[in-house]
Amino acid sequence: MPLLSPDPSNKDAEPFVEVDPTGRYGRYGDLLGAGSVKKVFRAFDQEEGREMAWNQVLLRRFSDDKEMIDRLYTEVLLLRTLNNENIIAAFSSWTDLESMTLNFLTEVCTSGNLREYRRKHRHISIKALKKWLRQILSGLEYLHSHEPCIIHRDLNCSNVFISGNVGEVKIGDLGLAAMVGKDRIAHSILGTPEFMAPEVYDENYTEMVDIYAFGMCVLELVTLEMPYSECDSVVKIYKKVTSGVKPQAMNKVRDWR
Repeated sequence: MPLLSPDPSNKDAEPFVEVDPTGRYGRYGDLLGAGSVKKVFRAFDQEEGREMAWNQVLLRRFSDDKEMIDRLYTEVLLLRTLNNENIIAAFSSWTDLESMTLNFLTEVCTSGNLREYRRKHRHISIKALKKWLRQILSGLEYLHSHEPCIIHRDLNCSNVFISGNVGEVKIGDLGLAAMVGKDRIAHSILGTPEFMAPEVYDENYTEMVDIYAFGMCVLELVTLEMPYSECDSVVKIYKKVTSGVKPQAMNKVRDWR
């Protein structure tokens, strides 16, 4: 289908900074978010007429870290095989050899991640929280029942995204996900310390570590406090988690029935 070119005389038209190799997707200059690995820009699908998220990774930064590069490509390939309403969908990917960037297009959630959204909206009902949490569990059920089983390994409120106008929640950032065989056991220490189950530190765990992380997400959403925020180092978190000491935020929880 031919695409309509913008009128060059229209000064109000927002120009693309970059266009994908097919000419279908255009990237704008404004940033939706940035992490230690990738930047996410606002983009537009000219064929479908919808906004997208343009994820961009400067591969040159990881030229000495083959494991990280492999992990990035794994995330892209994995996302493109998944199809669930509570998992961020990916649509296109390519590597720009000239600029040495990995680019991939994903759907965009209009209100950002759940951590920032919850802190912005401090007055919320249990009914609304349950609606979000059911959607997270639905996404986890899809990942865990996938063949082979997929363990997210870094589930936390900054890796869950929301479109606040419709209350739709989706799990994203599958860069640390692991596909495991019939024994469903993984062996690497990866994740966000505050959300990591004790068995992760033993390097011998199953998809149940995602359920532990989900519980910590519930705790954060209910209390507006990061689990183990009383600890000022990863070592202290590790000692508490492996000793079975619960986060102090648990003391804020009351039975809301």
